[in-house]
Amino acid sequence: MNELFWFGMLLVNFAFILTAFRLWGKTGLFAWIPVSVIVANIQVTKNVTLFGLEATLGNIVYATSFLATDILSEFFGKKEAYKAVGIGFFSLVAMTVLMQLALIFTPSPTDLVQGAMMTIFSLMPRIALASLIAYLASNVHDVWAFAYWKEKRPGRKTLWMRNNFSTVVSQLIDTVLFTAIAFLGVYPRGVLLQIGISTYLLKWIVAVLDTPCIYLARSWVDRGYIPTGEQL
Repeated sequence: MNELFWFGMLLVNFAFILTAFRLWGKTGLFAWIPVSVIVANIQVTKNVTLFGLEATLGNIVYATSFLATDILSEFFGKKEAYKAVGIGFFSLVAMTVLMQLALIFTPSPTDLVQGAMMTIFSLMPRIALASLIAYLASNVHDVWAFAYWKEKRPGRKTLWMRNNFSTVVSQLIDTVLFTAIAFLGVYPRGVLLQIGISTYLLKWIVAVLDTPCIYLARSWVDRGYIPTGEQL
């Protein structure tokens, strides 16, 4: 049943990012980046079993941040994609600091959520550190690689190539760095290996399945559906 929910969540995430782009163009993608980073870093604290492997949640929504930067790179240039990466980095730092400050307040006798918040957000500094390092390394590579393949293989027909070639390698960088920093010593090595493998495989699936999304974005741009004032 988890696998069915996973594919359902995948469709929901694609719908959100495409809706944001359709309604607000570049601004919508800038808004989606912090949403994907923040939600992913909360969801990643939950372990589930997917396709017989131990996995963490957050893989789908985090992977869509790569789709967002690829769309920005394709239609608005590398500079705008790097700006989005910076926005995501800032949002993660801000969330981590603000939630740690929230935890230091003494709850009232009628409070119901302090224990749950402690469970989730007391893990946040280590997860945030892992995410910050992995996020910067993988997203900077993704933007660079997409621009590289766009220069080498320009045109609509090879859009799938630069979208997938840049993302697949970037996802591997992200998975190795994040899993090692966030969970080394937290889980047994066997579980850690399963998490690393499952995380990369799930992100790879998202990267392949998001290809129609970037072609749909291409179609919207070609038809002039993106809000006026956007510079391609």
